[in-house]
Amino acid sequence: MLKVNEIDVYYGDLQALREVTIEVQPGEIVSVIGSNGAGKSTLLKTISGMLRPRKGAISLDGSDISHALSSRIVEQGISHVPEGRQIFPTMTVLENLEMGAQFPRNKQVQHETMEQVFGYFPRLKERLDQKAGTLSGGEQQMLAMGRGLMSLPNLMMLDEPSLGLAPVLVSTIFEIIAKINQGGTSILLIEQNVFNSLKISDRGYVLENGRITLSGAGSELLENPHIRKTYLGL
Repeated sequence: MLKVNEIDVYYGDLQALREVTIEVQPGEIVSVIGSNGAGKSTLLKTISGMLRPRKGAISLDGSDISHALSSRIVEQGISHVPEGRQIFPTMTVLENLEMGAQFPRNKQVQHETMEQVFGYFPRLKERLDQKAGTLSGGEQQMLAMGRGLMSLPNLMMLDEPSLGLAPVLVSTIFEIIAKINQGGTSILLIEQNVFNSLKISDRGYVLENGRITLSGAGSELLENPHIRKTYLGL
């Protein structure tokens, strides 16, 4: 489905990613874990067209998207829910959701898709006319994910969805991610909550200093001594 093949990515002269290769197969949840500054967000930004690889290639269903416009990448089936949510605070919940359905194929089924979003996030339906900036942190994260679902993605990329949330909400967000995946959407998950992310993942990658240093099944990585010591404190 998604293939990232040996990409190098730079910010000016500073290299952020080095020969990074990952893939996501249809129906999978794949996690990328690593410390702050390891290059995780850079990876998602490059896949979604916000940054360009200087070397290597990115393909979706066999089609090269390495230099495609971000809008074209969304239209082809990838949605990106960024770190920090980045909702539109002065717009209502409804208006934010509508912003996620900007292409003709999405607009035609917008109401049906919105009902699916409410199935995952019933609280959003209760707050449709409320300004997004007045929502709680957890509700804003739900809105960001709901907006991402409005484009009917085949692959949803989530950057730190549990960041800053209370523990009870963290569990809820991971449960919803698993439900979205069970509904047929593949997930590429960036998370510092290593235990919860690997627990629901089919496979995972460890990104350290811009390089992939480990990969394997989520359950295997949870038992890896390096991960247990470095990321789980065990």
